[in-house]
Amino acid sequence: MTVSTVDADFVSRLADRALEAERLRQLPPATVEEFTASGLSDLLVPARFGGRQAPFPAILDPVRRMAHGCASSAWTIGFLVLHNWMVALFGEQAQQEAFATRPFLAPAPLAPTGRGVPVDGGIRLTGRWSWATGVMHGNWIMVGALCGPDDDLTAIWPALALLPITDVVIEDVWHTDGMRATGSNDVVITDAFVPEHRLVRVGDIYAGSAPGAQLHDADTYRWPMVPAVALLAAMPALGSAERAAEIYAERLAGRVLAYEGLTQKDKPLAQARLGEADVRLRTLRGLLADTVGEIETAVAAGESVPRPVRAAARMSAAHIVHESRAVIGLLLEASGASAHFVDNPLQRIKRDVDVIAGHVVFDYDTGRELAGALKLGMKVPRTAMV
Repeated sequence: MTVSTVDADFVSRLADRALEAERLRQLPPATVEEFTASGLSDLLVPARFGGRQAPFPAILDPVRRMAHGCASSAWTIGFLVLHNWMVALFGEQAQQEAFATRPFLAPAPLAPTGRGVPVDGGIRLTGRWSWATGVMHGNWIMVGALCGPDDDLTAIWPALALLPITDVVIEDVWHTDGMRATGSNDVVITDAFVPEHRLVRVGDIYAGSAPGAQLHDADTYRWPMVPAVALLAAMPALGSAERAAEIYAERLAGRVLAYEGLTQKDKPLAQARLGEADVRLRTLRGLLADTVGEIETAVAAGESVPRPVRAAARMSAAHIVHESRAVIGLLLEASGASAHFVDNPLQRIKRDVDVIAGHVVFDYDTGRELAGALKLGMKVPRTAMV
């Protein structure tokens, strides 16, 4: 496996370990070892810290391909790589501290469910965060917090805080029907000191103007955060749908339909489902390329990515997940009851993508509302995730 792609053998091993990963509710040790040894975690690390400083979209295809083996593993590895990009948006001192530990492995529950009270030199941080993907393998953590004095709520500002993993308590709550191997447990932080240099304002990250955007001479770190997170998070769903189509095609040739005496591949409607799945997946790949290209063009020109474009990117990501889920449903319903045995990857693909679709950034109604409103030049809430 190279740092810019994943080979078929690694994807196959992810598939072989998928049942173990579900049982463990985290990445198996062999997967973590292969991932960390591969150098993939360095893909988006700045060159000044010994990383590859690849263009941001370079992470999308590897995550999509890994999902052909195991969506949970692809999601977890993808976010651990992405969070190297995210910490590169902090100031220089914070990056020096974080990248001194290699590989830098950090969960990043972004919802601002923590409270940071100003003290001399930083904040005292307390809170509880859910959805800490990859926390079982972390050495650092980034969390969202509302910072500012208790006596002046108008002065509150949302930030990301960077802390060593030793400052958190992990609570084992990850008992789910899908995406089990992500190990996305809760974390609790109680009155931890976070120095000022390990804070970055969320507004600056959303806009692509965080400190790292000026520190590194690369378009990579000028990508706005919401499109980056949304498009990365959509890749396990798209890859899963692609794999479902492959499995369905393989099953057609050998599946004899009970009480009909026909091989399923001889059924015109079975053929039609495969053709429909293929064109819908090709359409999604085209949408992805168009969305990425629009943002890359703006970033390369040194322009701030406008909010309507950012909202459209979030909508594109939500549509990719929505359609991928529909394609999986289209194929699974024609795959017979045997597809629901726990050793059949089709049922796991469906469960995983059902959970992915519940992610807040993929809320289909909200995504469409924001994209439409901003295209019309209307105001949206200041806290809207764009």
